[in-house]
Amino acid sequence: MCGIAGVYNWGSDAVDPALVARMTAAIAHRGPDGEGVFTDGSLGLGHRRLAIIDLSPAGRQPMESPDGRYVITYNGEIYNHRELRAELEAKGIVFRSRTDTEVLLHAFAVWGPGVLTRLNGMFAFGIWDRERRELFLARDRYGVKPLYVASLGARVLFGSEVKALLAHPEMRRAMDREALVEYFTFQNFFTDRTLFEGVRLLPAGTYLRVTPDGPQKPLRYWDYAFVEPEEPLDEREYLEELDRLFVQAVNRQLMSDVDLGSYLSGGMDSGSITAIAATHLPYMKTFTCGFDLRSASGLELSFDERASAEYMSYCFKTEHYEMVLKAGDMERVMPHLTWHLEEPRVGQSYPNYYAAKLASKFVKVVLSGGGGDELFGGYPWRYYRAVVNTDFENYVDKYYGFWNRLVPDAAMATLFGPISSQVSHVRPRDLFREVFTAHASELTRPEDYINHSLYLEAKTFLHGLLVVEDKLSMAHGLESRVPFLDNDLVDFAQRLPVRMKLRNLAEVVRLNENETGNKRAKYYSRTNDGKLLLRKAMERYLPQEVTEREKQGFSAPDASWFKGESIAYVRNRLFNPQARIYDFLDRRTVEALVNDHLEGRENRRLFIWSLLYVEQFCEAFLEGRGDVESLPFSVTPGFSA
Repeated sequence: MCGIAGVYNWGSDAVDPALVARMTAAIAHRGPDGEGVFTDGSLGLGHRRLAIIDLSPAGRQPMESPDGRYVITYNGEIYNHRELRAELEAKGIVFRSRTDTEVLLHAFAVWGPGVLTRLNGMFAFGIWDRERRELFLARDRYGVKPLYVASLGARVLFGSEVKALLAHPEMRRAMDREALVEYFTFQNFFTDRTLFEGVRLLPAGTYLRVTPDGPQKPLRYWDYAFVEPEEPLDEREYLEELDRLFVQAVNRQLMSDVDLGSYLSGGMDSGSITAIAATHLPYMKTFTCGFDLRSASGLELSFDERASAEYMSYCFKTEHYEMVLKAGDMERVMPHLTWHLEEPRVGQSYPNYYAAKLASKFVKVVLSGGGGDELFGGYPWRYYRAVVNTDFENYVDKYYGFWNRLVPDAAMATLFGPISSQVSHVRPRDLFREVFTAHASELTRPEDYINHSLYLEAKTFLHGLLVVEDKLSMAHGLESRVPFLDNDLVDFAQRLPVRMKLRNLAEVVRLNENETGNKRAKYYSRTNDGKLLLRKAMERYLPQEVTEREKQGFSAPDASWFKGESIAYVRNRLFNPQARIYDFLDRRTVEALVNDHLEGRENRRLFIWSLLYVEQFCEAFLEGRGDVESLPFSVTPGFSA
């Protein structure tokens, strides 16, 4: 796990090694164990190392192939690198280190882009082909590791974080106004846009070639494909195969030459990972972030899962650490959070920052439960909303209405009044619909619509969570791994019948079509299922009360805090006429919507969080107050061609 950066002046201008060093220094937090720069005329590669496998100098990057043709800068972990190494050794290749970096370098030399379909892991990398004068950039299947790209005339910049790109003197710091509309619709990005004008996030499962003629169109080498099997197996067969694949996935991701721990909430996903890992790692370290609920109310009174986590720690004999967040911790951390997260994504992510900070004090690698819900149907109340439809467009209307998380379409024109002429062409529903372009199965059954919803959430919601997880763990030099996103386990989950994930499909269909009365109450009472097969499989490892527990997200009681102990902070930031958000948003509209929450008429916690974050973003990045302009840097002398 590391940080990478680079620049290719395909217009033939030479690259200054000091510039690459500055780009790399901007993301030094991602790799405190080493640094390196390589230049070859018009190409420059930079690297910051977080040493996890083979801690020796043999793992230093950028790494050059023995024949000098290829040079790689790489971030990630290839969990099947030993198997690939054996295959390459059988071809006569001799290795100089135990690193997965060297395996990837040799594998690319042998298989070219075809190597991407062989990799089981998380990665983002750039490989320079000296012979063809071509730069090859790629990102893993699921988007666990980010890779940002920007084109500036006859040059292409790339990096693990946008800060690396901003260190280039020609990068302009400006808001992408179309992306801002996208964010305030979904609290996420469904396209490859970011809030930084001119900066794109290379889509998950794609690669990009930059030739002497310039960047080519990104090509997709993998995509999710949730399908209902034509001839489903018996439940017992599915159960045994899930157990085998899950244990295999966790065991694969335990490889490390440094201390490894696990997040441990009160839920099933992190608990099941900890249960398996603890059988191999005695006195494994686990970490929980809880919340002080003395000023919380309503549903938020159940947000603290420390008691359940402590019980599981007792069951698995882990060395357990926890911290408690209070009202006020958000405003305290917001400048640091924004600087590291850069582009906002799903939810209020500051608890993740604190959790990673806690774990980083004790380990360099942590296991996370991300992906279990998206693969095995952990949000049934969402999928059921669009299970009965007249056609595909009707389905899109229903599901788009749910994922319109912050501002409804009807209020968009007013909210974006100051920039309305510049964004009036943006159609968020069209962006939503375009997500399904590559998942064109025939939609004839409720199961088909469920699988469509699973596809959308894996592509968008899970991807947003992964970006947050990477940025906020690496802010503390911590590698976060996601065992549920093992290739074999994902392939299995995509072919699992919907009835193995959701219990009440037929009942909800009838409810949607025929029932009267209090449909909302009936709806939520009848959609309290999900992850059925996974729950059964985990009964072998977890206490029954854990496998039967309802889904609980990792969220602070901000709805209460925003109109209570944090109300002064909210008002000072958002009711300030000089706030930078009002360069883009209408102040009267914002204040009216915020007051709806502060005065108890509506729960707009997600909207308020997003406003607070974007305001901080404007201050950190658009005004030039960020650390990029003042970062000191020193690098170990790199090597040049």
